[in-house]
Amino acid sequence: MFIPIYIYSGWTVLSSAGKNILKGRIFDENFLMTVATLAAIAIDKLPEAVAVMLFYQIGETFQEYSVKRSRNSIKSLLEVRPDYANLKINDSLEKVSPEKVEVGSQIVVKPGEKIPLDGEIISGNSQVDTSALTGESIPKFFTVGQTILAGMVNQTGLLTIRVTKPFDKSSIARILELVETAKTKKSKTERFMTTFARYYTPVVVFISLAIALLPPLFISDATYADWINRSLIVLVVSCPCGLVISIPLGYFGGVGGAAKRGILVKGSTFLDDLAAIKTVFFDKTGTLTEGQLQVTDIVTKNGLTQPELIEVAAKVESLSNHPIAQAVSKYNSTKIDNSDVSEYQEIAGCGIKAKVGNKTVIAGGDRLLHLEDIEYDICDIGDTAVHLAVDSKYVGYIAISDQVKLDSAAAIKSLKNLGVEKTVMLTGDNQSVAQRVAKNLGLDDYQAELLPEDKVTAIEKLLQQL
Repeated sequence: MFIPIYIYSGWTVLSSAGKNILKGRIFDENFLMTVATLAAIAIDKLPEAVAVMLFYQIGETFQEYSVKRSRNSIKSLLEVRPDYANLKINDSLEKVSPEKVEVGSQIVVKPGEKIPLDGEIISGNSQVDTSALTGESIPKFFTVGQTILAGMVNQTGLLTIRVTKPFDKSSIARILELVETAKTKKSKTERFMTTFARYYTPVVVFISLAIALLPPLFISDATYADWINRSLIVLVVSCPCGLVISIPLGYFGGVGGAAKRGILVKGSTFLDDLAAIKTVFFDKTGTLTEGQLQVTDIVTKNGLTQPELIEVAAKVESLSNHPIAQAVSKYNSTKIDNSDVSEYQEIAGCGIKAKVGNKTVIAGGDRLLHLEDIEYDICDIGDTAVHLAVDSKYVGYIAISDQVKLDSAAAIKSLKNLGVEKTVMLTGDNQSVAQRVAKNLGLDDYQAELLPEDKVTAIEKLLQQL
C-alpha cells in the first residue's frame, strides 16, 4: 500500500534527483530527500518515507495554488485587453481581432468602446478615459492629429484612427506582457535550501558510509548488517525534513494571508524581498487616493453666494455625463430643476455654455474663459477647477479633486517606522495634483504624467543605482 503512494507522491522529487545526477548536479535537496526516504524504506520505515514525500508535495501544491490565485487576481485587475477592432474597409466596418489589423489600416472606435490599437486620430474628437493606462481620474480630450493608445476607453465621440503599431507592440500588450511574466520564482530562502543541501548532503552521505564501513574493520564483534542499518538510520535522521517541508508551507501562508487582505503577491521571492525594502513606489489613483472626484472648495466672486454658485453650476452640469460635471451635480444638496436651461452646448475639451433663464452661463476650464474673452484673476488653483461666468462676468470657481484616503498618511508613516527610507509616488496625473498629494502625505519624491511603461522605466533606473 505504501510503495505506490510513495512513488506517486515522490515522483517529481525522485525524477528531479535522477535528472540532476545525469547533469552532474548530484547534491541538492531532491537527492537528499531521495536518499533519506530510500534509507527509511530499507530499514522498514515505509510510513516515514511516504510522510516526507507526501507532506513536501502538499506544501508545494498549496504554495503553487496560492501564487496562481494571486496571479489570476492580478490579471483580473487588468481586464483592459480590447476584444475586437472595427476595421474600416472602403465604406464598411468589419469587426476583427486586434492582432489581425495591420499598421496603416484605419479603425473606427465608437463611444463606450476600448481603443484596440495604438494610433493617430485622423477624424473626430472625444473625451477619453485614460485611467487604465495612466491612473488619471479625469478623462482627457483627444482630437485630430493626436496619438491615442490601446487600452484607453472612448467616451463621447466617434474616432477614426490610423494604426501606427501592431497589437503585440501596443501599450496594452506591453502591460499584459508584464503580468504574464510574473512567474513563480524560487525565493532566496529556497535558494538557500538548495545551497545548504549542496554542502550538507555529501557530508551526511560520507558520514553514513563511514558508519557502515569503518566500525566492522576496527571492532572485532561488529557486523556489517548492524552498522549498515545504523548508517541508514543516520541518513533518515539527518534529513532536514522539517526545513524542506516548512518552506513551501510557510510561503503558502504568507501569500495566502496577504491575498485575504487584498495584497496580491506574484511569487514567493517577493515575500523575501519585502523584508529588505528601503524604497517604496506608490501609484496614486485608487492607491493613495479614493479614485473618485469630489468638490473640495468653492470660491465666489463679484457678489454671488456659494449656494447660488452651486445652483447655477449644478443646473448646467446636470445635463453632462462628464465625471467633473457629475461631481458638481452630486455635491448639490437640493433637487436640481433644469427646466429653465436652454441652448445647451457642450464644447469638447473646454466646458459648457448654456442659457439659464435669460442669462448666459459658461462653466469650464481656463481655456473656455479665454475663448469667451472673460477677465479673471485666478489661474493656478492646484486642483481641477470649474470656472463660472454669468453674462460674461466671472463669478467664481468650484475646485474638484480626487480625495486622499484617510489611512494613506498613516500607512506611509508606518512604513517609515519599519525602516523604509524613501517613498516615491508615480502617477499619470498632472504635476500640480501630484505635487499637492505628495506634499500632503509627506512623500519624499514624485513623478507625474507617466504612462505604465514610464513607471517601469523609473523603477528600473532606481534599481540600476542600487
